[in-house]
Amino acid sequence: MAKRIAIVGYGNWASTIAKVVGENVQRYAEFDSHVAMWVRPKDINGRTLTDIINEFHENVVYLPSIKLPTNVVAYSCIKDTVKNADILIFATPHQMVQDVCTSIKDHVQSEAVGISLIKGIATKPDGSASAVSDEIRNHLNIDVSVLMGANLANEIAAGEFAEATVGCIHPEHGDMFQRMFDTDNFRINVVRDVYTVEMCGALKNIVACAVGFAEGLRLGSNSKAALIRLGMHEMIKFVETFYPGSDLKTFFESCGLADLIATCSGGRNMKVCRELVQSDKELHEIEKELLKGQSAQGPPTASEIYGILSDVGLEEAFPIFTVVHRICTRQVSPMELVKCLQNHSTHQTVQNRDDASSNSSGVSLE
Repeated sequence: MAKRIAIVGYGNWASTIAKVVGENVQRYAEFDSHVAMWVRPKDINGRTLTDIINEFHENVVYLPSIKLPTNVVAYSCIKDTVKNADILIFATPHQMVQDVCTSIKDHVQSEAVGISLIKGIATKPDGSASAVSDEIRNHLNIDVSVLMGANLANEIAAGEFAEATVGCIHPEHGDMFQRMFDTDNFRINVVRDVYTVEMCGALKNIVACAVGFAEGLRLGSNSKAALIRLGMHEMIKFVETFYPGSDLKTFFESCGLADLIATCSGGRNMKVCRELVQSDKELHEIEKELLKGQSAQGPPTASEIYGILSDVGLEEAFPIFTVVHRICTRQVSPMELVKCLQNHSTHQTVQNRDDASSNSSGVSLE
């Protein structure tokens, strides 16, 4: 039987991927052409967003002016959305993962497979944190892959070129996901390094916050380039520390370096954090003004990563991740970012160089 697809999410990224998948599945007999998309009930001038999408094939709130394929059908009930689905695409804010999984747990087919497009860290009720894919996998008892990349949703929706990386353990699932998502202008590469792909998608948002602070402080291109380099260093170090066994090559896929550059160049985290430096407003006020109903995932991800680091006493081993959290929560001045750059642990001090020289072969350079 043709595989049925359900999209759990309704924002601009979920709607963009609905457009990509909705168009793609019509090319392959292995997929049911009907694509279900969960849209949380929202009133728009007396009509529900669900009805508007199904009549006009446009998400007028989160992806205006972009037509969705007519085979993408919006559902207001999340249980009806996932019922009988063979493939579940998760594209909600990471803070919703717990509630979403609890809602659908008894309505997901045992043989279904999932793929997470969620960039963030899942926080449990006891305050601990874990990979989003693990939370979905453990709640629903299904296999879960991930898709991450330099994927600014509006550009993909408009048909501009982009790449993405799928992290997938099972080759047959990887082939299937490639057929679901790959187009001439949205190229997919599949790797088996699932956790590296996923962690890159979460951690790069923290680095983008740092670049936003630098923008707000009017630091130059050299400083921002240093932040991106040092941020990449901390991303690799974090994965190696908490998810050992990663493949260094994965960091140079779209999910890694490319996504980091794209997000630091013009993503919502950078814009929100730039404004945070330049105003006295709180984060939620800035998000409301700039993002029109969407949220920046960098600040909460920084908080969650800080919790993980502080639990094991590694806050100072990840200076950028730590200072971003402290600036976002206004524990320290944004100017602490400059001190972080000056004193980052990757920079060899004069004393360290002197010590290294004294322990060398003894050949004098004078």
